[in-house]
Amino acid sequence: MNPFRDRADAGQQLARELSRRADLRGQDLVVLGLPRGGVPVAFPVAEALQAPLDVIIVRKLGVPEQPELGMGALGEGGVRILNPPVIRVARVTDDEVAAVEAAERAALLRRARLLRGDLPPADLAGRTAIVVDDGIATGSTARAACQVARARGAHRVILATPVAPADLVEPLRREADEVVCVQTPDALSSIGQWYDDFTATADDEVHDLLARAAARRSGAARDEEVVIRSPAVDLPGHLTLPAGAAGLVVFVHGSGSGRHSPRNRYVASVLHEAGLGTLLFDLLTPEEERDRSNVFDIPLLADRLTAATAWLRGQAWGGHLRVGWFGASTGAGAALWAAAEPRADVAAIVSRGGRPDLAAPRLPAVTAPTLLVVGGRDTEVLALNRAAQAQLRCPNDLAVVPGATHLFEEPGTLTTAAHHARAWFTTHLRHGAAAQSRG
Repeated sequence: MNPFRDRADAGQQLARELSRRADLRGQDLVVLGLPRGGVPVAFPVAEALQAPLDVIIVRKLGVPEQPELGMGALGEGGVRILNPPVIRVARVTDDEVAAVEAAERAALLRRARLLRGDLPPADLAGRTAIVVDDGIATGSTARAACQVARARGAHRVILATPVAPADLVEPLRREADEVVCVQTPDALSSIGQWYDDFTATADDEVHDLLARAAARRSGAARDEEVVIRSPAVDLPGHLTLPAGAAGLVVFVHGSGSGRHSPRNRYVASVLHEAGLGTLLFDLLTPEEERDRSNVFDIPLLADRLTAATAWLRGQAWGGHLRVGWFGASTGAGAALWAAAEPRADVAAIVSRGGRPDLAAPRLPAVTAPTLLVVGGRDTEVLALNRAAQAQLRCPNDLAVVPGATHLFEEPGTLTTAAHHARAWFTTHLRHGAAAQSRG
């Protein structure tokens, strides 16, 4: 067994190391994860130190014709760090430097927008910056990140990582005021060998972790694991409720999915940016999931959704909220099935890659405004959604995401789908609530 189960475990071990440090208590700290793998490690560190979490995005300036040879680095805020000896030896002209910089600066801005969404970058001026990566093999990116953090105004820079080779720690101190490692082996052939699970971190996961950290720092009323109790069964869920939220979206997961679905967690983080709360919960118990027929039992899933909505209505914080339902795949069929009930407690519905045909007999009875979001390359499901839209009598729309297949795995397609959902729910939950109060 390796020292770290996964990046979250590595982050917790690193957090324990840093939490023991008396010199960090009461300091103005900011934790900066190197995307992508450094962010899941940095998240528990930021939580333990009660510090804000951000990414530190670095772009290497490679020598033309030898891009693997770095002649400098770029950071946000206009930071540019050059290595004159490399530029001189490689005989790179000012025009060539400018051309490489322009291309890398554009890439840096695209990356920052993709990972942060609408969140602003952290202000590092006068603060202690803790730069976190999931492991350090050569140190080139970590050095550049420390340089960028200092150039952005950090008063003190600490480089923290779960694992780095022992002979690299001292050289890294030339760029960082201090280096903190959990493991310092004599040799390190690869970082992944120190983890049981070193699965690549997706951009969506980075965005989700940043949004969750920001919600907690901004005074979210609630961000916690909950248990949804009903007469039939108790189901685990995760509730995020920003302060002042006017609406909350209940997620209805598709077949074989649950509250930990990375795609739905990403969509939830985009909704949080608009001030909307979310409830992600497991519709089935682990025992029930073993029977595949339950996954496609639309009336059963619809009953669980109705029970979860009734549960949140019974909470002190949930009685006043306008509720939306976000369904994916078979979960969308369950949402539409439940929405056809005469007393359905839902103000808006969004289906992502959904199977509305599974609720076909009930579609004309749905009254909540409904948005169907489908991938342009998901041809079979797109046809099913077009047929379903023709049966809907409620306010509705169909949004086709170009280039997307059923799971929206293509770059940028899930972000587009999430923005469609945010706009729909903002209109019918937040804005709808304001219109209702004026009436």
